[in-house]
Amino acid sequence: MTQFRFTPLAQSLPATVPFVGPETQERQRGAPFDARLGANENVFGPSPRAIEAMQKADADIWMYGDPENHDLRHALAAHHGISHENIVVGEGIDGLLGYLVRLFVGPGDAVVTSEGAYPTFNYHVAGFGGVLHKVPYVDDHEDPASLFAKAAEVDAKLVYLANPDNPMGTWHAGADIVAAMEALPRGCLLVLDEAYVECAPEGTAAPVAVDDPRLIRMRTFSKAYGMAGARVGYALGASELISAFNKVRNHFGMNRAAQAGALAALRDRNWLTHVQSEISTARGRIAQIAGENGLCSLASATNFVAIDCGQDGVFAKAVLDALIAKGLFVRMPFAAPQNRCIRISCGPTRDLDAFAAALPGALEVARGRADTGA
Repeated sequence: MTQFRFTPLAQSLPATVPFVGPETQERQRGAPFDARLGANENVFGPSPRAIEAMQKADADIWMYGDPENHDLRHALAAHHGISHENIVVGEGIDGLLGYLVRLFVGPGDAVVTSEGAYPTFNYHVAGFGGVLHKVPYVDDHEDPASLFAKAAEVDAKLVYLANPDNPMGTWHAGADIVAAMEALPRGCLLVLDEAYVECAPEGTAAPVAVDDPRLIRMRTFSKAYGMAGARVGYALGASELISAFNKVRNHFGMNRAAQAGALAALRDRNWLTHVQSEISTARGRIAQIAGENGLCSLASATNFVAIDCGQDGVFAKAVLDALIAKGLFVRMPFAAPQNRCIRISCGPTRDLDAFAAALPGALEVARGRADTGA
């Protein structure tokens, strides 16, 4: 064979990934990071009960996981007070987004999102030939009114909204989103990503009936539950929509250890409360560090804080590069004007101490580059 017979769509796509992982950067710099504050992982870790459950499950790892995710779906149903028929479990929200896009989006179909919002959703849309239409943030918030108006304008099949938002950490009251849905055009499905809702104030989750056909809500065990590496996400929606996932999903995508760990994590309310307290403390410390350096931080309902570096994206990138050079893995938003910020994940005292020590020098380096025009 001298030429692979890729589809025209596959030939048109770049061979890339939405994020450059910290491991890639460590290989490039030839050294590990001293603090990992860029991927919004829960550095405080999963429940000890989850760890124990996964260790026990490892003895049976020779077996496939339950393709119906029966125990976890039923436990989630009891947790949310709904039927297990309204829940699908998948390989993180990323995997579920891929399945959802596959169900709805074909070549040329319109999809709406915010400029600079979660790029993995965009990656899936492009992969199935959809056409992305983007609206700007408003006051560093994703704006439901703008999103739904654009969806009506372009006859979108899907509109994506994260609440709380990544990468800014801002949020809307769930009731406000439900009220705004009155303007969601008929035939358009709202993909409401609530990955960080366990980190957010009471009232952030959308107060909507699970069988409301206008939306599907995404949740995860990667953030507050501390299991990002296990890849466990789930979606809540109308039973007819949820059952459609069985047409396209990888039925053996969930491994046994991940299933067992998520089940144990869900049952350990005390550990979740502990992590929520640690996140709250860390958010306060990050804001304090920003203030001590003459910078402003955005109020956050997530397990990270966006810090406004006070200039443009070029300056913020210089700050980020200087922090990486000092051994701290951090990230920043991709699109202007939000890319004037850097984004710092919550972490333990030792990691935030390292950030506090490195930030003044990083700002000095960035200001020096700005002064010289480098």
